[in-house]
Amino acid sequence: MSAYPATDGPDTDTDAGLTTGALARRLGVSPTTLRTWDRRYGLGPARRADGRHRRWTPRDVATLETMCRLTSSGVPPAEAARAALVTAAGDRPAPARDSAAREAPAGRSRAAGPPPPGDLRRECRGLARAAVRLDAAAVEDRLTDAVAAHGLAVAWQEVMVPALHAVGRKWASSGDRYVEVEHLLSWHVSTVLRGHTRRPRTPDATAPGPVVLACAPGEQHTLPLEALNAGLGELGLPTRMFGAAVPVEALTAAVRRLGPAAVVLWAQARSTANLPLAQHVAATEWGIRGARRQPLVLLGGPGWAGRPAHGMVRPTALRDALDILSGAHRG
Repeated sequence: MSAYPATDGPDTDTDAGLTTGALARRLGVSPTTLRTWDRRYGLGPARRADGRHRRWTPRDVATLETMCRLTSSGVPPAEAARAALVTAAGDRPAPARDSAAREAPAGRSRAAGPPPPGDLRRECRGLARAAVRLDAAAVEDRLTDAVAAHGLAVAWQEVMVPALHAVGRKWASSGDRYVEVEHLLSWHVSTVLRGHTRRPRTPDATAPGPVVLACAPGEQHTLPLEALNAGLGELGLPTRMFGAAVPVEALTAAVRRLGPAAVVLWAQARSTANLPLAQHVAATEWGIRGARRQPLVLLGGPGWAGRPAHGMVRPTALRDALDILSGAHRG
Protein backbone atom coordinates (compact mmCIF):
# COMPACT_ATOMS: atom_id res chain seq x y z
CA MET A 1 0.00 0.00 0.00
CA SER A 2 1.43 3.37 -0.98
CA ALA A 3 2.32 5.88 1.73
CA TYR A 4 1.78 8.71 -0.75
CA PRO A 5 -1.33 10.88 -0.81
CA ALA A 6 -3.73 11.01 -3.70
CA THR A 7 -2.64 12.77 -6.88
CA ASP A 8 -4.15 15.92 -8.31
CA GLY A 9 -6.11 14.33 -11.08
CA PRO A 10 -6.48 11.33 -13.38
CA ASP A 11 -3.32 9.25 -13.37
CA THR A 12 -2.73 9.17 -17.11
CA ASP A 13 -0.72 11.03 -19.73
CA THR A 14 -2.63 13.48 -21.90
CA ASP A 15 -1.78 15.86 -24.75
CA ALA A 16 -1.48 18.54 -22.07
CA GLY A 17 1.40 16.71 -20.36
CA LEU A 18 2.01 14.32 -17.49
CA THR A 19 -0.17 14.26 -14.42
CA THR A 20 1.47 14.68 -11.03
CA GLY A 21 0.94 11.00 -10.20
CA ALA A 22 2.52 9.80 -13.44
CA LEU A 23 5.47 12.15 -13.03
CA ALA A 24 5.97 11.15 -9.38
CA ARG A 25 6.23 7.47 -10.37
CA ARG A 26 8.59 8.32 -13.21
CA LEU A 27 10.93 10.25 -10.90
CA GLY A 28 10.62 7.95 -7.89
CA VAL A 29 9.34 10.66 -5.54
CA SER A 30 5.97 11.32 -3.91
CA PRO A 31 3.32 13.71 -5.32
CA THR A 32 3.64 15.68 -2.06
CA THR A 33 7.33 16.21 -2.77
CA LEU A 34 6.51 17.66 -6.21
CA ARG A 35 3.94 20.03 -4.70
CA THR A 36 6.42 21.12 -2.02
CA TRP A 37 9.10 21.81 -4.63
CA ASP A 38 6.57 23.87 -6.57
CA ARG A 39 5.53 25.88 -3.50
CA ARG A 40 9.01 26.45 -2.07
CA TYR A 41 11.27 26.63 -5.10
CA GLY A 42 9.08 27.46 -8.08
CA LEU A 43 9.57 24.06 -9.74
CA GLY A 44 5.95 23.97 -10.84
CA PRO A 45 4.25 22.99 -14.09
CA ALA A 46 4.09 25.44 -16.98
CA ARG A 47 0.32 25.06 -17.23
CA ARG A 48 -2.64 23.52 -15.47
CA ALA A 49 -5.50 21.69 -17.14
CA ASP A 50 -8.87 23.39 -16.56
CA GLY A 51 -7.07 25.81 -14.24
CA ARG A 52 -6.81 23.16 -11.51
CA HIS A 53 -4.94 19.95 -12.30
CA ARG A 54 -1.19 20.12 -12.80
CA ARG A 55 0.11 19.07 -16.23
CA TRP A 56 3.86 18.72 -16.59
CA THR A 57 5.46 19.44 -19.98
CA PRO A 58 8.69 17.83 -21.25
CA ARG A 59 10.54 20.99 -20.17
CA ASP A 60 9.08 20.68 -16.66
CA VAL A 61 10.09 17.01 -16.56
CA ALA A 62 13.67 17.80 -17.61
CA THR A 63 13.92 20.44 -14.85
CA LEU A 64 12.70 18.01 -12.21
CA GLU A 65 15.00 15.25 -13.46
CA THR A 66 17.89 17.66 -12.88
CA MET A 67 16.52 18.43 -9.41
CA CYS A 68 16.30 14.72 -8.54
CA ARG A 69 19.77 13.98 -9.88
CA LEU A 70 21.34 16.79 -7.83
CA THR A 71 19.51 16.02 -4.58
CA SER A 72 20.36 12.32 -4.96
CA SER A 73 24.04 13.26 -5.15
CA GLY A 74 23.78 15.16 -1.85
CA VAL A 75 23.19 18.74 -3.07
CA PRO A 76 20.86 20.65 -0.67
CA PRO A 77 17.36 21.06 -2.19
CA ALA A 78 17.45 24.87 -2.35
CA GLU A 79 20.78 24.85 -4.18
CA ALA A 80 19.65 22.02 -6.45
CA ALA A 81 16.46 23.90 -7.34
CA ARG A 82 18.40 27.02 -8.26
CA ALA A 83 20.73 25.00 -10.50
CA ALA A 84 17.82 23.15 -12.12
CA LEU A 85 16.06 26.42 -12.93
CA VAL A 86 19.21 27.94 -14.41
CA THR A 87 19.70 24.83 -16.54
CA ALA A 88 16.08 24.98 -17.71
CA ALA A 89 16.51 28.62 -18.66
CA GLY A 90 19.60 27.87 -20.74
CA ASP A 91 21.89 29.64 -18.24
CA ARG A 92 19.78 32.80 -18.53
CA PRO A 93 18.14 34.41 -15.48
CA ALA A 94 14.84 32.68 -14.88
CA PRO A 95 11.71 34.81 -15.30
CA ALA A 96 9.79 35.73 -12.18
CA ARG A 97 7.16 33.05 -12.89
CA ASP A 98 9.79 30.27 -12.80
CA SER A 99 12.27 31.57 -10.25
CA ALA A 100 12.69 30.25 -6.74
CA ALA A 101 11.66 33.71 -5.54
CA ARG A 102 8.12 33.12 -6.83
CA GLU A 103 5.61 32.68 -4.05
CA ALA A 104 8.16 32.12 -1.29
CA PRO A 105 6.35 31.29 1.96
CA ALA A 106 5.74 34.31 4.15
CA GLY A 107 8.43 34.90 6.72
CA ARG A 108 11.02 32.70 4.94
CA SER A 109 14.12 34.08 3.29
CA ARG A 110 14.09 33.74 -0.48
CA ALA A 111 17.85 33.37 -0.71
CA ALA A 112 19.12 29.91 -1.52
CA GLY A 113 21.13 28.02 1.04
CA PRO A 114 20.54 26.37 4.41
CA PRO A 115 17.34 27.43 6.17
CA PRO A 116 17.78 29.68 9.20
CA PRO A 117 17.90 27.73 12.49
CA GLY A 118 14.72 29.51 13.61
CA ASP A 119 12.82 28.04 10.65
CA LEU A 120 13.93 24.52 11.54
CA ARG A 121 13.00 25.04 15.19
CA ARG A 122 9.52 26.19 14.15
CA GLU A 123 9.10 23.14 11.94
CA CYS A 124 10.24 20.89 14.78
CA ARG A 125 7.81 22.50 17.25
CA GLY A 126 4.97 22.26 14.73
CA LEU A 127 5.68 18.57 14.24
CA ALA A 128 5.79 17.88 17.98
CA ARG A 129 2.51 19.77 18.54
CA ALA A 130 0.79 17.82 15.76
CA ALA A 131 1.97 14.59 17.40
CA VAL A 132 0.66 15.67 20.82
CA ARG A 133 -2.73 16.36 19.17
CA LEU A 134 -2.51 12.84 17.64
CA ASP A 135 -3.15 14.50 14.27
CA ALA A 136 -1.75 11.77 12.05
CA ALA A 137 -2.38 13.58 8.76
CA ALA A 138 -0.61 16.73 9.94
CA VAL A 139 2.33 14.72 11.30
CA GLU A 140 2.86 12.93 7.99
CA ASP A 141 2.43 16.12 5.95
CA ARG A 142 4.99 17.99 8.08
CA LEU A 143 7.48 15.13 7.86
CA THR A 144 7.12 14.83 4.09
CA ASP A 145 7.41 18.59 3.61
CA ALA A 146 10.56 18.69 5.75
CA VAL A 147 12.29 16.02 3.66
CA ALA A 148 11.25 17.68 0.39
CA ALA A 149 12.34 21.14 1.55
CA HIS A 150 15.63 20.37 3.31
CA GLY A 151 16.75 16.95 2.15
CA LEU A 152 16.68 13.78 4.18
CA ALA A 153 19.83 14.34 6.25
CA VAL A 154 18.83 17.83 7.44
CA ALA A 155 15.19 16.83 7.99
CA TRP A 156 16.29 13.87 10.12
CA GLN A 157 18.91 15.71 12.16
CA GLU A 158 17.16 19.06 12.63
CA VAL A 159 13.44 18.24 12.58
CA MET A 160 12.69 14.56 13.25
CA VAL A 161 15.26 13.81 15.97
CA PRO A 162 14.56 16.98 18.03
CA ALA A 163 10.81 16.34 17.79
CA LEU A 164 11.27 12.74 18.94
CA HIS A 165 13.44 13.94 21.83
CA ALA A 166 10.88 16.60 22.79
CA VAL A 167 8.06 14.05 22.85
CA GLY A 168 10.27 11.64 24.81
CA ARG A 169 11.01 14.32 27.42
CA LYS A 170 7.30 15.07 27.72
CA TRP A 171 6.59 11.39 28.29
CA ALA A 172 9.42 11.05 30.86
CA SER A 173 8.25 14.10 32.82
CA SER A 174 4.60 13.06 33.00
CA GLY A 175 4.71 9.34 33.65
CA ASP A 176 3.13 7.22 30.92
CA ARG A 177 0.60 9.84 29.80
CA TYR A 178 2.23 10.54 26.43
CA VAL A 179 3.45 7.10 25.40
CA GLU A 180 0.83 7.05 22.62
CA VAL A 181 2.27 10.30 21.24
CA GLU A 182 5.76 8.85 20.97
CA HIS A 183 4.44 5.70 19.31
CA LEU A 184 2.42 7.68 16.77
CA LEU A 185 5.30 9.99 15.90
CA SER A 186 7.77 7.10 15.61
CA TRP A 187 5.40 5.21 13.33
CA HIS A 188 5.00 8.14 10.95
CA VAL A 189 8.71 8.95 10.94
CA SER A 190 9.32 5.32 9.95
CA THR A 191 6.60 5.51 7.28
CA VAL A 192 8.08 8.64 5.70
CA LEU A 193 11.64 7.28 5.82
CA ARG A 194 10.58 4.07 4.12
CA GLY A 195 8.59 6.07 1.56
CA HIS A 196 11.82 7.85 0.63
CA THR A 197 13.88 4.65 0.49
CA ARG A 198 14.71 3.83 -3.11
CA ARG A 199 14.69 0.35 -4.52
CA PRO A 200 18.26 -1.02 -4.57
CA ARG A 201 19.99 -1.24 -7.93
CA THR A 202 20.83 -4.59 -9.48
CA PRO A 203 24.31 -5.26 -8.09
CA ASP A 204 27.32 -5.28 -10.37
CA ALA A 205 29.34 -8.45 -9.90
CA THR A 206 32.55 -6.40 -9.76
CA ALA A 207 31.22 -3.76 -7.34
CA PRO A 208 31.97 -3.76 -3.60
CA GLY A 209 29.52 -5.55 -1.36
CA PRO A 210 26.51 -3.81 0.21
CA VAL A 211 26.32 -1.89 3.46
CA VAL A 212 24.82 -4.11 6.19
CA LEU A 213 22.62 -2.29 8.72
CA ALA A 214 21.74 -4.05 11.96
CA CYS A 215 20.82 -3.32 15.55
CA ALA A 216 22.94 -5.07 18.15
CA PRO A 217 21.33 -8.08 19.86
CA GLY A 218 18.61 -6.90 22.24
CA GLU A 219 18.41 -3.43 20.64
CA GLN A 220 14.96 -2.39 19.38
CA HIS A 221 15.55 1.21 18.23
CA THR A 222 15.61 1.07 14.42
CA LEU A 223 14.70 4.62 13.33
CA PRO A 224 18.31 5.85 13.01
CA LEU A 225 19.14 2.86 10.82
CA GLU A 226 16.02 3.50 8.73
CA ALA A 227 17.18 7.09 8.18
CA LEU A 228 20.65 5.87 7.19
CA ASN A 229 19.15 3.24 4.87
CA ALA A 230 17.08 5.91 3.10
CA GLY A 231 20.08 8.23 2.83
CA LEU A 232 22.26 5.49 1.34
CA GLY A 233 19.48 4.72 -1.13
CA GLU A 234 19.47 8.35 -2.24
CA LEU A 235 23.20 7.98 -2.99
CA GLY A 236 22.56 4.82 -4.98
CA LEU A 237 24.47 2.57 -2.57
CA PRO A 238 23.26 -1.01 -2.05
CA THR A 239 22.19 -1.95 1.47
CA ARG A 240 20.86 -4.88 3.45
CA MET A 241 18.66 -3.78 6.35
CA PHE A 242 18.27 -6.40 9.09
CA GLY A 243 16.52 -4.17 11.63
CA ALA A 244 16.04 -4.73 15.34
CA ALA A 245 17.78 -7.13 17.72
CA VAL A 246 19.77 -9.19 15.20
CA PRO A 247 21.08 -12.39 16.85
CA VAL A 248 24.83 -12.84 16.90
CA GLU A 249 24.76 -15.99 14.76
CA ALA A 250 22.48 -14.41 12.15
CA LEU A 251 24.62 -11.29 11.80
CA THR A 252 27.90 -13.16 11.48
CA ALA A 253 26.36 -15.54 8.92
CA ALA A 254 25.05 -12.60 6.88
CA VAL A 255 28.47 -10.92 6.89
CA ARG A 256 30.14 -14.11 5.64
CA ARG A 257 27.52 -14.61 2.91
CA LEU A 258 27.40 -11.00 1.65
CA GLY A 259 31.02 -9.85 1.96
CA PRO A 260 29.83 -6.30 2.77
CA ALA A 261 31.86 -3.15 2.18
CA ALA A 262 30.73 -1.94 5.60
CA VAL A 263 28.64 -3.02 8.60
CA VAL A 264 26.73 -0.53 10.76
CA LEU A 265 25.91 -1.74 14.28
CA TRP A 266 23.42 0.41 16.20
CA ALA A 267 23.21 0.44 20.00
CA GLN A 268 20.97 2.96 21.72
CA ALA A 269 21.86 1.77 25.22
CA ARG A 270 25.18 0.81 26.77
CA SER A 271 23.66 -2.53 27.78
CA THR A 272 23.18 -3.52 24.11
CA ALA A 273 26.57 -2.32 22.81
CA ASN A 274 28.19 -5.71 22.22
CA LEU A 275 31.87 -4.85 21.69
CA PRO A 276 33.09 -8.47 21.24
CA LEU A 277 30.53 -8.88 18.44
CA ALA A 278 31.68 -5.68 16.73
CA GLN A 279 35.31 -6.81 16.97
CA HIS A 280 34.41 -10.24 15.59
CA VAL A 281 32.60 -8.69 12.62
CA ALA A 282 35.52 -6.32 11.95
CA ALA A 283 37.92 -9.29 11.89
CA THR A 284 35.81 -11.35 9.47
CA GLU A 285 37.60 -12.04 6.17
CA TRP A 286 36.49 -13.36 2.79
CA GLY A 287 37.89 -13.71 -0.70
CA ILE A 288 40.76 -15.63 -2.22
CA ARG A 289 44.01 -16.14 -0.37
CA GLY A 290 46.29 -13.15 -0.79
CA ALA A 291 43.39 -10.79 -1.58
CA ARG A 292 41.19 -11.16 1.45
CA ARG A 293 38.91 -8.32 2.49
CA GLN A 294 37.35 -7.16 5.73
CA PRO A 295 34.37 -4.87 6.32
CA LEU A 296 34.58 -1.36 7.69
CA VAL A 297 32.57 -1.39 10.94
CA LEU A 298 30.65 1.72 12.03
CA LEU A 299 29.43 1.89 15.64
CA GLY A 300 26.27 3.97 15.70
CA GLY A 301 24.34 5.21 18.70
CA PRO A 302 25.04 6.51 22.21
CA GLY A 303 25.48 3.00 23.58
CA TRP A 304 29.03 2.88 22.19
CA ALA A 305 30.15 6.06 23.96
CA GLY A 306 33.40 5.50 25.87
CA ARG A 307 34.05 2.11 24.29
CA PRO A 308 37.41 1.55 22.54
CA ALA A 309 36.99 1.53 18.76
CA HIS A 310 40.25 -0.20 17.69
CA GLY A 311 39.99 0.59 13.98
CA MET A 312 36.20 0.88 13.97
CA VAL A 313 34.48 4.20 13.22
CA ARG A 314 31.97 6.16 15.30
CA PRO A 315 30.14 8.71 13.09
CA THR A 316 28.78 11.79 14.81
CA ALA A 317 25.65 12.35 12.70
CA LEU A 318 23.73 11.02 9.72
CA ARG A 319 25.63 13.18 7.21
CA ASP A 320 28.93 12.01 8.69
CA ALA A 321 27.88 8.36 8.35
CA LEU A 322 26.76 8.91 4.74
CA ASP A 323 30.09 10.50 3.83
CA ILE A 324 32.09 7.68 5.47
CA LEU A 325 30.02 4.92 3.87
CA SER A 326 30.02 6.42 0.40
CA GLY A 327 33.82 6.69 0.60
CA ALA A 328 34.12 3.10 1.83
CA HIS A 329 31.95 1.81 -0.99
CA ARG A 330 33.93 3.69 -3.63
CA GLY A 331 37.18 2.41 -2.12
